[in-house]
Amino acid sequence: MTGQGGRFLPRGGGRGKISRILWTDRGAAAFPRIRISERRLMHDDPWEHGHYGEEDEVVFGSIADDGFPINPDWLRLTSVGIDIGSSTSHLMFSKLVMRRRSTQMSSEFEVVFRQVLHRSPILLTPYSDPDTIDTDALGDFVKASYAEAELAPEDIDTGAVICTGEAVRKHNSEAIIRMLAAAGGRFVCATAGPNLEGILGAHGSGAAARSLKIGTGMNVDMGGGTCKVAIVQGGKVAETMAINVGARLIAWDTDGVVERIEEAGRTVARSVGVEVEVGKPIADADREKVAEKLADLLFEALRRGEYSPLASELVVSGPLAYKGPVDEIGFSGGVAEYVYDYDQQDYGDMGPLLGAAVRTRLPSLGVPLAGSAERIRATVIGASQYTVQVSSSTVFVSNPELLPHLDLQVVPAYLPDDPNDLTRETVEQAIARGFDRLDVAHDDLGKPIALALLGPVIPTYDSIRAIGGAIMDALSRLSGQTWTVVLSADVAGLVGSMLKNEYKVEPEVIVVDGITVGEFNFIDLGEQLESVEAIPVVVKSLVFEG
Repeated sequence: MTGQGGRFLPRGGGRGKISRILWTDRGAAAFPRIRISERRLMHDDPWEHGHYGEEDEVVFGSIADDGFPINPDWLRLTSVGIDIGSSTSHLMFSKLVMRRRSTQMSSEFEVVFRQVLHRSPILLTPYSDPDTIDTDALGDFVKASYAEAELAPEDIDTGAVICTGEAVRKHNSEAIIRMLAAAGGRFVCATAGPNLEGILGAHGSGAAARSLKIGTGMNVDMGGGTCKVAIVQGGKVAETMAINVGARLIAWDTDGVVERIEEAGRTVARSVGVEVEVGKPIADADREKVAEKLADLLFEALRRGEYSPLASELVVSGPLAYKGPVDEIGFSGGVAEYVYDYDQQDYGDMGPLLGAAVRTRLPSLGVPLAGSAERIRATVIGASQYTVQVSSSTVFVSNPELLPHLDLQVVPAYLPDDPNDLTRETVEQAIARGFDRLDVAHDDLGKPIALALLGPVIPTYDSIRAIGGAIMDALSRLSGQTWTVVLSADVAGLVGSMLKNEYKVEPEVIVVDGITVGEFNFIDLGEQLESVEAIPVVVKSLVFEG
């Protein structure tokens, strides 16, 4: 089998016995290759040597058992989504079928079919102490989930590990998601603050997709530590807000003795005259008082009116700017199981009480209650990936030894639609909005990111200088990181040269263009291909069930 221009040309005709196909763009063979179907075909190609296995006959142009064609324009991936939340953790294994967007040798693929293969049980996120996630217990749960799914780590083509809620704040959360990713194949890893978590919940629950038909929707993602409210319009999340209202702000054991108190839980309890202490029991009547107050505070946010002093104190981000009509409201997250009255099990927290309190208040909003495709599992089901090749004439790499550069979270910043409006101030504003939307703090850029400036650019000295100055201000707090920038306009070389030669920035710089990126994307940059002076790029996208 010989690769030509990204397409497979089987020797001796279009029929062979093979179990997994590897596909790459021409010239990018050294970079990560997309794997298809059921089993890996290694570099030692059986078609190259005239021998192959006796099972799994593949006929190009035929139809697979899943109903989709068998040819290099179609990819099949096994993916996993691992969600580590403040209250619960779980895994979801899925099969993804992807199709090349065009037949003109495009290397961009879109997901056209999703099938959930296995849902793990829901695990109460284990803690060895209030500030530390129990690594061993979580690792054992992940191993058991793989076994129940009858999958091994080497069976996984791609996936996503997402750490959300209060779990993000635990000091070993980053180490844990890296550990899980290293054990499970090619993953994207992300810690989601409240804004990104709200966006994930709105997509994972199906609310964003439903807004294409119903108009404006509101999704309320109710977790253990926070509630995230998202306004969805036209298939997208228009804005989010978050408030410290959650089921596990106070938690207790089977004897009713308090095991865990978050500061917000203590504050709300005191507001209704309840004193809570670890090691002491909390009465049923006191639990109900706290749950009712939490529901009142949440509905202050949902009504989008004036906040009480206590609600203002508990707001994490927001309030919502949108004051117009809402056509439906839906719920996701662990507490949503109780809002919809699908679960009555007591996990030693305020989930059942809080869910019931929310349910009784819903008629007061006057907004129809929508169903939810997923509730506690409204998160990513994994990741998909596809390769693209950057324009060879415009890449900028200050040091070739920087490559490969892997697992960068894309932070999209949308430039003005009219390139004549592009100034340093408008670029800085676009970057700030992108950072805020994905909870990337300006003063703590510890995670590796790729800043994507998306929009038209007229390649004049003033516009390139404005972009360079805004990038310099935005990324100046990166601690020991390479500055990685993605541009949709073909000005990567100009911007890179501006940063290094005129602004004299000290960090190493990579600037690429000509690839399609957006929200929920992560990228890997391969080694530069000297023959064409291009950089192969793998774009990995979070995938949702809806």
